[in-house]
Amino acid sequence: MLENLLKTSANALNIEVSNEQIQKFIIYKNLILEWNKKFNLTAITCEKEIVLKHFVDSISLMKIMDLSGAKKVIDVGSGAGFPGIPLKIMNDNIELTMLDSVNKKVGFMNMVCKELGLLNSLAIHARAEDLAKDKNYREQYDLCVSRAVANLSVLAEFCLPFVKISGCFAAFKGPSSDMELEAAQNALSILGGEVYKNELVNLGEDLNHRIILIEKTKNTQEKYPRRAGIVRDKPL
Repeated sequence: MLENLLKTSANALNIEVSNEQIQKFIIYKNLILEWNKKFNLTAITCEKEIVLKHFVDSISLMKIMDLSGAKKVIDVGSGAGFPGIPLKIMNDNIELTMLDSVNKKVGFMNMVCKELGLLNSLAIHARAEDLAKDKNYREQYDLCVSRAVANLSVLAEFCLPFVKISGCFAAFKGPSSDMELEAAQNALSILGGEVYKNELVNLGEDLNHRIILIEKTKNTQEKYPRRAGIVRDKPL
C-alpha cells in the first residue's frame, strides 16, 4: 500500500509521519493525478513514483536540517508544489510562499492548500527575478527551497536574494553535482552565500539525490538577480 511505502521510506530517513499527515499526502496524490489529466503538472504519474520521487524526496530535507527555526519559507519554481507543500504538511508551523511562473500551476497549489487545510500558505504567480526586487519579499525568508531544473549558479541568483542574513538556501540536486557546485563558488561568493552542508540522501530503491545547504552570510547586492535571460546565458 502507498501508505506503508510513504511511512517506511520516511522512517528510513528518521522522519516520523503521522496517520493524519499520510491522509493529506494521499489526498494530494489524488489531486495531482486528477489535475494532470487536464494539463501537465508533472511527468511522473505512477503512484509509487509520486510517493518516492515527489513526497519522500521533498521531505528528505528534514533528515539533514532542523526546520523548527524556519518560520518563513519560500519555494522557488514550485511547479505542482514540490518541495513546499510536503514540507508544510510535515511542519504546519511554517509560513509558506510558493512561486511559479505558470498560472495554472499556481491555481493548483492554492487549491491543494485549501483542500488540505494548510493555513499560512500561498502560491504566487510571478517570476523570481521580479519578485526578488520587491522589498516585501527580498531578504525576508529564513529558508528558500528549490527543486527547479537549473544549474546551481543560476538557482543561487534566483533564490539567495529572498534569504535573510543567517538564513538558508536548500538546493535539491542530482546525485552527481560536484562539478556544478565547484562551478557555482564564484556566484555564491558574489551573492552572499556559503555552503555549509552537502549531503547525498538515499530515498530508497536505489534513488539518490543531493541536498546542498547554503547559508546567507551577507546581503545580496541590489543589482541581483539580473533578468532571467542574462542569468541563464551568463551565469556568475
